[in-house]
Amino acid sequence: MSPPGRPKGEYRSAQHEGTPMTIPPEQITGLILAGGRGSRMGGVDKGLQNHLGMPMALHAMLRLQSQVGELIINANRNLSAYESMGVPVWPDPLPDYPGPLGGLLAGLEHCTTPYLVTVPCDTPNFPADLVPRLAAALVAADAEVAMAATPEGGEMRKQPVFSLVRIDLLESLVAFLQSGERKIDRWTQRHRCVEVQFDDPAAFYNANTLAELQQLQAGGRAA
Repeated sequence: MSPPGRPKGEYRSAQHEGTPMTIPPEQITGLILAGGRGSRMGGVDKGLQNHLGMPMALHAMLRLQSQVGELIINANRNLSAYESMGVPVWPDPLPDYPGPLGGLLAGLEHCTTPYLVTVPCDTPNFPADLVPRLAAALVAADAEVAMAATPEGGEMRKQPVFSLVRIDLLESLVAFLQSGERKIDRWTQRHRCVEVQFDDPAAFYNANTLAELQQLQAGGRAA
């Protein structure tokens, strides 16, 4: 596959005195992924579960907003509750909960900036420097996708739902999903993808069950 051209409006900062080239926040839209079934949490809408007095999705929004220029939410239920958070809400364009790639497709279809970064609604403590580090790595590697990764058991574990993506990958994603594929790793393998190491795995701890949510609220991790 021949590499696509750079997104319209892409910006690289000038490199002065060792400052790395990167992408300014106003060129990036942040997407909160809240469209899952919540099956491991008894079918509840995870993004609306209370965490320290606020819905988990709102925690993710507040943590992400200073790192990006725009925010949107992907949700498939309780749309009015998400709309009350004050940003656009878009459901999956495909039926039957196709997973994170369905949310990514919704984001890419409605993104008005050259780049889109995704974070899930159930990981409220993700790094406060997530986006600038992904952006710097994407530019440095001339990549199309920058994905977070964390050390685990002596190996690096990919965190594919924490990714910065160029919006000109929309057509590729549409074709991938139309072929019946749903696994995010298989799609990113088709593109120039750089992994960005974050040294604190706890920052990526997500609450998939009610017990894990209770551990998160207690400031710990489930055993």
